[in-house]
Formats: sequence, structure tokens, C-alpha cells
Amino acid sequence: MKITFFSTKPYDRASFEEANRDPGFELEFHKSHLSPGNAILAAGSDAVCIFVHDQADADTIGILAQNGVRLIALRAAGFNNVDLQAAARYDIRVVRVPAYSPYAVAEHAVALMMALNRKTHRAY
Repeated sequence: MKITFFSTKPYDRASFEEANRDPGFELEFHKSHLSPGNAILAAGSDAVCIFVHDQADADTIGILAQNGVRLIALRAAGFNNVDLQAAARYDIRVVRVPAYSPYAVAEHAVALMMALNRKTHRAY
């Protein structure tokens, strides 16, 4: 199975390569955001893995489908950047992160409050 990743950073690549040691999928990484102009980069892939700024509209999904993609996996809980009706028309499954850790959300909220209190947003 081949998976093409879009919008990847070096730490994404390291994490996914580490997690892929046992399954042994073929992984391909791209720094660019998925769009109709570069969806062809996923040719021959069974799945694409995208993030929040990737564009999976009807045009993009059509190109993915023509090139053999059967699954869109999101590295986020939100899916407003994916045309679900187009995915259903092309029989492409869409999966996402079901939810975020409430602890992580609370920690982030406290960090933001501390940043405001200590004015670190100005200091940077």
C-alpha cells in the first residue's frame, strides 16, 4: 500500500516513518498543500494523508480518483476542507481524527492565558 502525505514538516515525516517500521507501507512526502494543481503527485497511491490547509474540493478529489486514490485521511478533527459529497461520488472513503484530548486543549488554554498575562506575544 502506498500513502502520499501533503503539507508535511520534517517532524511529521520522522513520526510517520517511525510508526511505519512494522507495517512497511510505501510512504511519499510532499511539503506542498494538496490542490488541483498538484493532486497528480498522488498518482499510484492508495491513500493520501492531508492536513488543515489542504484543498480536497470536487476537482481535487476527481483527480485523486482518476489516479487510483481510494482513501483520504485527515490529520485533524475538522473536515471542512473536504467535499464529502464528491468523495462519496468517487467512492473515496474519508477518515479523520475523532477528537482532541481534552487535557491538551486545557493545557493550551492555560498557556494562552499565561502568554497574555506575561505579554510574551509582544516580547517575541
